[in-house]
Amino acid sequence: MLLKDKVIFLTGGSTGIGRECATAYAREGARVALVARSADAVAKAAAELGEPHIGLTCDVSKDEEVWRSIETTLKIFGRLDAIHNNAGIASPSKPLHATTDAEWDALMDTNLKSILLTTRHGFEALKQSQGCILNTSSLVGVIGQAIHAAYTATKGGMNALTKSMALDYAPHQIRVNAVCPAGTWTPMLRKWASEQPNPAAVNRILDEIHPLGYCPEGDVIADACVFLLSDRARFVTGHIMHVSGGAELGYRRP
Repeated sequence: MLLKDKVIFLTGGSTGIGRECATAYAREGARVALVARSADAVAKAAAELGEPHIGLTCDVSKDEEVWRSIETTLKIFGRLDAIHNNAGIASPSKPLHATTDAEWDALMDTNLKSILLTTRHGFEALKQSQGCILNTSSLVGVIGQAIHAAYTATKGGMNALTKSMALDYAPHQIRVNAVCPAGTWTPMLRKWASEQPNPAAVNRILDEIHPLGYCPEGDVIADACVFLLSDRARFVTGHIMHVSGGAELGYRRP
């Protein structure tokens, strides 16, 4: 029970890596506030977890909605021990010059501004609990990726932001870390795969880029997140943890 009685505010908690994290956090004894834009999806995810977990409908790019969701979490649970900024979008798959203003703004607002908002409204509660913040980044924010410029910019920015936040909040004993998957099978990855020039080849390639030999499901990321949010990581901050099957050691091709 590595997270026993901890209250975790988890964005993007209704699907993909977030859904796997919600399950893992609950299994380890946490009380989870699942946050997502889709009311139906978040209600279903919360119902599957059961009590005492809650589901909150929230667009993480909207200041008032984030404030309201964190206030509701505090009202119900009385404290806040961790914020996991997991919500994100990955489309479009385009080079920079072909990216529209609307696409750029949507990526920046969802993937980066959301961290500003959850931190702004959760900081005082985290200071009281000496809690932690975890950001779901991506290996492409470290090594880059073709035909995905705006998305990789948000993840590279997230990695730098994580380190700066760790320095700013260390005096308050608030730890800040990020987790970096490479390929992980989620609905978002499957959407990205469908946008590639040769979607039929993507499954094979996603297996081959990981030296461990396969593209995993989200549970492997959730296990790493449990550690980073637990007291066993009490002296880990400003860390960008690769959970990538070794992909950063060199993408392989047949």
